[in-house]
Amino acid sequence: MKSEINWSKFISWFLTKPKTTGLIVFLCLSVIFSYIASQEYHIEKESKRIEMSNTLKILNQNIEQNLKNCYTTTLTLALTINDKGIPENFNSIGERLLESNNSISAVQLVPKGIIRYTYPLKGNEASIGLNILKSRYHKQEALKSIINQKMYFAGPFELKQGGQGIVGRLPVYIKNEFWGFSAVILKLDKLLKTSGIHAIDSNKYYVQLSKRNPVTQKIDYFLPQKKKLSESNFVSTVIPDGGWKLYLIDQKTNNLQTTFIVWTILGLILAMTFGFLTVLVLKKPAELQVLVDKQATNLINSEIKFKTIFDQASVGISIANPITGRFLEVNQHFCNLLGYTQKEIKEKTYQSITHPDDLKQDASTIKKINEGIVREYSMEKRYITKKGDVIWVNLSVSPLWKKNEKPSNNIAIVEDITQKKIAEKLIRQSQIRFKSLFDDSPLPLWEQDYSLVKKYLKELNLINETEENITSYLEKNPEVIQKCFSLVRIIDVNNQCLIQYTPKTKSELLNNIYNIFGDVNIPSFSKHIIAICNGKTHLKMDGKIKNPNGEIKDIHFIYSVMKGFEDSLERVIISTEDITERKKQEQIILNSQQKNESLINTIDGIVWECDAKTFEFTFISKKVEEILGYTSEEWLASPDFWKNHIFEEDREFTLQYCVDKTNNYEDHDFEYRMVAKDGRIIWLRDIVNIVKENNQMVSLRGIMIDITNTKEVEKDLKNSFNLVSEQNKRLLNFSYIVSHNLRSHTSNITSLTGLLEYAESAEESDQILQLLKSVSNSLNETLYNLNEVVNIQTNIGLVTEKLNLKNYIDNTIVILDQKIKEKEAHIISSIDNEVEINYNPAYLESILFNIISNAIRYSHIDRKPIISINYYIENNMKIIEISDNGIGIDLERNANKVFGMYKTFSDNPDSKGIGLFITKNQIEAMGGNITIESKPNYGTTFKIFIS
Repeated sequence: MKSEINWSKFISWFLTKPKTTGLIVFLCLSVIFSYIASQEYHIEKESKRIEMSNTLKILNQNIEQNLKNCYTTTLTLALTINDKGIPENFNSIGERLLESNNSISAVQLVPKGIIRYTYPLKGNEASIGLNILKSRYHKQEALKSIINQKMYFAGPFELKQGGQGIVGRLPVYIKNEFWGFSAVILKLDKLLKTSGIHAIDSNKYYVQLSKRNPVTQKIDYFLPQKKKLSESNFVSTVIPDGGWKLYLIDQKTNNLQTTFIVWTILGLILAMTFGFLTVLVLKKPAELQVLVDKQATNLINSEIKFKTIFDQASVGISIANPITGRFLEVNQHFCNLLGYTQKEIKEKTYQSITHPDDLKQDASTIKKINEGIVREYSMEKRYITKKGDVIWVNLSVSPLWKKNEKPSNNIAIVEDITQKKIAEKLIRQSQIRFKSLFDDSPLPLWEQDYSLVKKYLKELNLINETEENITSYLEKNPEVIQKCFSLVRIIDVNNQCLIQYTPKTKSELLNNIYNIFGDVNIPSFSKHIIAICNGKTHLKMDGKIKNPNGEIKDIHFIYSVMKGFEDSLERVIISTEDITERKKQEQIILNSQQKNESLINTIDGIVWECDAKTFEFTFISKKVEEILGYTSEEWLASPDFWKNHIFEEDREFTLQYCVDKTNNYEDHDFEYRMVAKDGRIIWLRDIVNIVKENNQMVSLRGIMIDITNTKEVEKDLKNSFNLVSEQNKRLLNFSYIVSHNLRSHTSNITSLTGLLEYAESAEESDQILQLLKSVSNSLNETLYNLNEVVNIQTNIGLVTEKLNLKNYIDNTIVILDQKIKEKEAHIISSIDNEVEINYNPAYLESILFNIISNAIRYSHIDRKPIISINYYIENNMKIIEISDNGIGIDLERNANKVFGMYKTFSDNPDSKGIGLFITKNQIEAMGGNITIESKPNYGTTFKIFIS
């Protein structure tokens, strides 16, 4: 009773205070509506985040799956490399690999970090020869794959061959030594396309890809930046295989905030309305009916608002009759999803737009709702749009219940998941493609489990032991090898294995490993054991197997642990290539090569072969070491070795001659010089033949013959001929001199003896005798001069010594000291004490004396003589230059007479015209030359050239 009174007072208090009650109602409803709006905002935000995360996860899975497909490609490509490090069947296998993986644009093999092999070559020529381990833009990421010993995807960056791409590099090891890389090239736009990025609704989201630049250490973005990144508008994930960060960015971040604000304002309006209505109801009971009418109006308005929210929802919403299947209400998003107008969609049933294959399941779940078995359900199903397209949706159906009654109508929320289904399909296709790569590989592949082997070796404490200790243990305990072999489990084999080993059934091959790899292969299996103990994930070796017919075959094994199973060894790929025929052919070829090489090396000349366009040598015989000193390996190591070792003076002619003859398809035979390893100059005669195939020039072949001795003989003969010719020339010139000078003296003597016979007095006879004596002395002097000239010109074997030039100049100055003082001459010499020349001592003394004494004798009357003596080297010739400021010579009139015998050009009584003649003959006898530069009244300069 007391409780009822308290409640009455409580209610009365509210009824008597309408404004306070209205305020309380307003505050309560405001809190409730704000809470509802907040929850709706967070639900929508979380839904969008989940949607973005799911979409990004699918994209990430697609990209990673594409990259994982490249692992098998690079592994298969690496299997083409034999133990000598030479790829086999690279182009044919490369072609098959590209056909089996559409994401890859090209495959490469990169020995020692230098790109040598590319398929297809067309369009990728620019990358050939690139050393990625020295390239500033490729080195860091290439080293990362070597350090981690696993595949790493470098880029994206601008490729040498053009376009933006990604290069996946797998380090390859041969006999535990780094060989190079097996690589694939993926164009960035093609990778993004196959990963399903273009299938994302661009109106809602866009994708960005970034990576830290290994050179600049800055973050690079590779796709167009449509919107600035903030903490709330994107989700991201990392792709570790390439060090990339993948973003999915929301283009409509503000939509949720706007919706939240609208709902909050709407709630406040409703709270204010209800608060105000409460005040009115409590304040004016008399106006209750009016209030009821207004409330009805408000309900109508609320219905309109509900209708607005219903129509503007971001998902499809429909209300349908579960019995007839007809749509009673649908929102605009649902219409847009199917392409119908609201009028058109209301004339249809949900069965008519459902894909026929999904009708049975749909009807079954509707039946359960109608029978009250379930209160709601969700399923993925397909709709057929007005255009006939099939779309996938996530359908959530709930019945509209009435109290104590069965559900009347069903409300359905439809979310478009077509892109998700497309992404899932792409993943399934990638898995199928991976399986196809394994099954259809041109090489026999075995998927095996070595986990029990590793476990057994751990029990024996052999893990991480040295190779020597393991080998010693296996030699002492051969049963361990047998035991390990028996623990290997075959998981699967590809089609090529079935072709090669021809079992009756696949299970026969899986369950009878010993029959195939048994006794003949157990000795080499110890290498597998050592590799497992040392933690190696890759091993190549040759072994033997026995085929079903009992034949022993040579097999090249490649053992590779799949990524992710390095510790357990539960998944190992074994490649078994039949190399029996190759081994036979190699032996045949080796025997043939040894025979040919032995025959070629007996030829007295260097046999060679080279490319007809680049002149890069592909073969050079061992004779090259005997003739030029270089080994065959040194010669073939450099593409331009031959060009670079042609003697510099012959290089331009030789190369141009070869190009001209080769372009004209002409065999040729020519001579040139090469520089030997010890620096000697070797003359070669090169006989060249052009090799053609199908009327196309493919190479050049020839033989280089050493003709150095022949050239030396020719040179000696030419020198002898030149010497004889020069002697004949001098002899002829000397005969002219003798004929002219002696004839003059003999004529004078004849005339004087004739006058002597007719002399009329003794005095006249004495005069004639004096004249005859004078002529006789002149004749004697002439004969002396001619004799000295003969001695110079016939003295072929002159003795030369290493002479200090400054000492001889100083001696000459001492000899001429008296004349120097008389003329007050000033001699300036710049000759260093270290200057030495190879010369005949008597000739050098005579040459310096004649030229310096002439400079003093023919000094200018108006000035004191200044004589300059210099020494320098020009064009490999040593030059002594002697200049004076004397009277000079008019070379325009006397240029051809300066060095003639008895030619004088002044009135000086001491001038006889024999000094310069003798000087010139002495210089030429030493193999040199003398030149003169002179101008009357200015002076004269003599240049003595010493060879």
